[in-house]
Amino acid sequence: MKPVVAEEIAEPVTVSERSVRRRSLFAACSAHAVHDGLTDVIYVLLPVWQQQFGISLALVGLLRGAYAGTMAGFQLLASRIARRWGRERVLIAGTALAGLAYLIAGLAAGLPVLLLALVLGGLGASVQHPLASSIVTDTHEAGGGVKEALSQYNFAGDIGKTLIPALIGLLLVVCSWQASVSVVGLLGLGAAGLLWWLLPRHGTQTQRKKAGKQVMGKRSPGGFAALMATGMFDSAARMGFLTFLPFLLKSKGAGTAGIGMALSLLFVGGAFGKLLCGYLGARIGTMKTVWLTESATSLLILAAIWLPLTAMMAMLPLLGLALNGTSSVLYGVVPELAEAGGREHAFALFYTATIGGGAIAPVLFGALGDAAGITVALATLAATLLLTLPLSWRVQRAVEA
Repeated sequence: MKPVVAEEIAEPVTVSERSVRRRSLFAACSAHAVHDGLTDVIYVLLPVWQQQFGISLALVGLLRGAYAGTMAGFQLLASRIARRWGRERVLIAGTALAGLAYLIAGLAAGLPVLLLALVLGGLGASVQHPLASSIVTDTHEAGGGVKEALSQYNFAGDIGKTLIPALIGLLLVVCSWQASVSVVGLLGLGAAGLLWWLLPRHGTQTQRKKAGKQVMGKRSPGGFAALMATGMFDSAARMGFLTFLPFLLKSKGAGTAGIGMALSLLFVGGAFGKLLCGYLGARIGTMKTVWLTESATSLLILAAIWLPLTAMMAMLPLLGLALNGTSSVLYGVVPELAEAGGREHAFALFYTATIGGGAIAPVLFGALGDAAGITVALATLAATLLLTLPLSWRVQRAVEA
């Protein structure tokens, strides 16, 4: 028997509840945009840091993995802390810490301080995904439209990925990387202030209790495990590709500004991919959407390896659409396979698995790149994506059960 979900028992919402929904969604979207921008601007900075500190590709992967690994490892702890101190307070504090970490990175004169700053940044970033996702889910559950709201939330994240790396790519042309990184830090602190002003103090908690009474979801352990594994492989391929895309572009003759522009093109496609695929997954099902996006991503990564620079740049928005679109579908399935009242924990588990996979991938594929070259590493990465196909079939069975 299929679990009863929010959309099937949705009730009309009052004017005050509608205001809470709007403010909470805007706050969550703002947090996602800034945090994802702060996370993915590292891809623009990695070639600069490699040249500055004279490090190998494996150490480049370690720098990326330090941020992502800390972000993944502390998400469960963030959900527990939020139960005591409140999601809003923890989300604001984490955003401020992520901004402060970049200010510290801007002062780094050596690799140890930079590594410490990235660990602190990952710690601050760990609060965003589980807490903001659960805020969106809980505030929209009573009136319905959870999947659509999560698609908008995911779309906002890619807007941040598009704008912030492009901004830093341009700043790197006219000023030092230290000054550019400091600008990112100030942006994080400003975002924390915005969240303090936007987030309702009591509305989300009231809505959460109400939603918990209305929704009678049934958790599927096997299906949820398959969902986490699907997300892990998808994230590993995505993070691995993004980590080494600047080096692939550099090998084809792209400069710093060109790398920033390429990432922006990729993220523009990714933003629309998350918005489109979230709605598509709600219409045609998880398995069909994942098979479509992951197969396309695998083929387009192989094409990116062999295409000349101009053709590759033109293809990047389409690659971004497929590369990032899958995650939006998977996010929307989490509430369907999680027990009512345990959404924060479910989202924390899911993001721990996915971001953990993304943290490990750059180190593993970086070592492979050092040994066999970027081409072999990226081709192997494209093949890894195909593991998501049978896993998504298992997820679909759990959703339909």
